[in-house]
Amino acid sequence: MTDLTDAQLDRYARHIILPHIGGAGQAKLLAAHAVIVGAGGIGCPALQYLAAAGVGRLTIIDDDKVSLSNLQRQVLFGENDIGVPKVEAAKAAIASINPDVEVTIFQCQLTADNGAAMLTDADLVLDGTDNFAARLAVNDLCHKLKIPLVSAAIGQFQGQVGTFYGWRDDAPCYRCFVGDAFDAEDCDTCAENGVLGACVGMMGSFAAMEAVRVLTGFGEKQTGKLHVFDGLKPAMRTMKLHKDAACSTCGAAAISR
Repeated sequence: MTDLTDAQLDRYARHIILPHIGGAGQAKLLAAHAVIVGAGGIGCPALQYLAAAGVGRLTIIDDDKVSLSNLQRQVLFGENDIGVPKVEAAKAAIASINPDVEVTIFQCQLTADNGAAMLTDADLVLDGTDNFAARLAVNDLCHKLKIPLVSAAIGQFQGQVGTFYGWRDDAPCYRCFVGDAFDAEDCDTCAENGVLGACVGMMGSFAAMEAVRVLTGFGEKQTGKLHVFDGLKPAMRTMKLHKDAACSTCGAAAISR
């Protein structure tokens, strides 16, 4: 275990006294590398909490710039960031939260072709993108590279979070859940249907908690579980997901190819 400095013992004291994390768990966080794909509504609170938790290396991937309409839910940004690439604004914000965190940024979309290089040495990927094409590309790369994937999504008053280890024999991947989903031209968007900012923050924070769970090993394993939140009730339920033998990413046919 890496020895913690006096400043780190003070900063992370509330983690260290938790019996399921402790000094050993905090040392794991400090040594960890997490990749966040999408610095939007989910990515912003996730980045805040992962930086505050002391995850030693954060890689942020996003091709967008901050706009005024983002500020209702993307709480890492302020009015002075409007027009600035989100990855640059996020890096600056993280420096003010925890200057010890090393941040690498890529102002681009992650694809099957460029993703492997950006995920090098990652211990975990947190996906907060807003379309199936991006989510499935992230899933396939995580499966290929055997990287745990925390995937979160939101819409209006609803949200969902799941952790995927699709390369394991007993674990589904994200594609097992959605199949070969595609983004129709008339697909609903936040711009058209709206989204509750606080609900987005809740799902981003939940995703950050699941990332810390993966990196430290606290609590119950979440393999094959999808947590679905309904803000209108409000209530949360957990769905059990199973590996799809016909999955084109991790199913039997894909493995035999």
